[in-house]
Amino acid sequence: MQAKDIMSSPVVTVTSDASVADVAALLLEKRISGVPVVDSTGQIAGIISEGDLLRRVETDTERHRPHWLEMLLGRSGDAASFIKSHASRVGDVMSHEVFASSPEASLREIAELMERHGIKRVPIVDGGKLVGIVSRANLVQGLLADRSKPAAGSASDDQIRDKLTDLLRGQAWIDLNRINVVVSGGTVQLWGTVIDDEQRRALTIAAESIAGVRSVEDHLTANIFTNDAG
Repeated sequence: MQAKDIMSSPVVTVTSDASVADVAALLLEKRISGVPVVDSTGQIAGIISEGDLLRRVETDTERHRPHWLEMLLGRSGDAASFIKSHASRVGDVMSHEVFASSPEASLREIAELMERHGIKRVPIVDGGKLVGIVSRANLVQGLLADRSKPAAGSASDDQIRDKLTDLLRGQAWIDLNRINVVVSGGTVQLWGTVIDDEQRRALTIAAESIAGVRSVEDHLTANIFTNDAG
C-alpha cells in the first residue's frame, strides 16, 4: 500500500493570517490534532498542531523560567517561547519545519519518517501542491484494510512453505536446521526445537503473516541447551 491509498483528502488547511483562536475551534470541530498551513498558491508554509497551542497565556500555561535562571541568562526571557504563548496569528505560532512525502511513498517510508522526526502526521505533496495528509490513525486504518483484503489467489501449500522458509532464512534469531515446516491444506505445522517461548511465538507469528495460511499448529519442543556439544 502507498500513501495515496490511505491519506485523508481533501485536506483541512488554514492560512498563516488565521487567528490562533479560530484554529483551536477548528481542531475541536473536526476532531483532528493538527492542520497544514498553506500560502495563497496552495503550497505548504508550515503546520500547526495541538502541541503548538500547549503553552498559552490564555490558559495560564505559558512557560515561566525560574528566578535564578533569569538572573543568570538575563531578564529578557525566551523570545521564542513568548511568541508561542502570546501571538494571535497562526504564522507566528506554527512549526515552520515540514516533513512531507509523495503519494507513491510506501507505508513503511511514512512510518519511518514519523518515527525519525517524532511527528504525528505527514503532508502528501504532488507537484508542489498539497493533495493529502497521512496521520498515525491513517496508518492504523491501512493496517486493518490490508489485513481484511482478500488474497488475489489461493496460495498452494508449496508456495506457503517456500515463502515462510524464505522469511525465516533471513532471521538471525532462528536456526533453520532445528526447524521443519510442513504445510497441508493451508495449515502450517511447525516441528523442531526452540530455546525459549519468545522463539516459539516469533515462529508462529511468522507463519501467520504468510498470505494463504489458514491456521498454525505448534509441535515445537523446548531445548534448554543453546549449544551443541561437538
